[in-house]
Amino acid sequence: QVQLVESGGGLVQAGGSLRLSCAASGRIFVGYPMGWFRQAPGKERDFVAAISWDRSTSDYADSVKGRFTISRDNAKNTVSLQMNSLKAEDTAVYYCAAHSGFGAHDIETSYASWGQGTQVTVSS
Repeated sequence: QVQLVESGGGLVQAGGSLRLSCAASGRIFVGYPMGWFRQAPGKERDFVAAISWDRSTSDYADSVKGRFTISRDNAKNTVSLQMNSLKAEDTAVYYCAAHSGFGAHDIETSYASWGQGTQVTVSS
């Protein structure tokens, strides 16, 4: 089992930036993508971004394209999400996830391990 711990959330004004980090330990899924999802109050958990093992491919939800950037450092077992030009609608709990190796990268059920989440609040 992979253990994932997110950090970097907080309160920021609209237009500001935050950088989320995710530290992985345990049985790392070598060769598999990593992803970020988010869940706003009263809503389902949604895909935000994913990155392949070799960093050659990344994908983003339409709502964050051009504003968010996902990256990973396999030597350090970390995944990051740089969030710029934040909007009030980005307010949510953000989760880091390790892909199972099966299924599409933007589907929640394709991920085998999840962090506990970190709160991001954007004030307008």
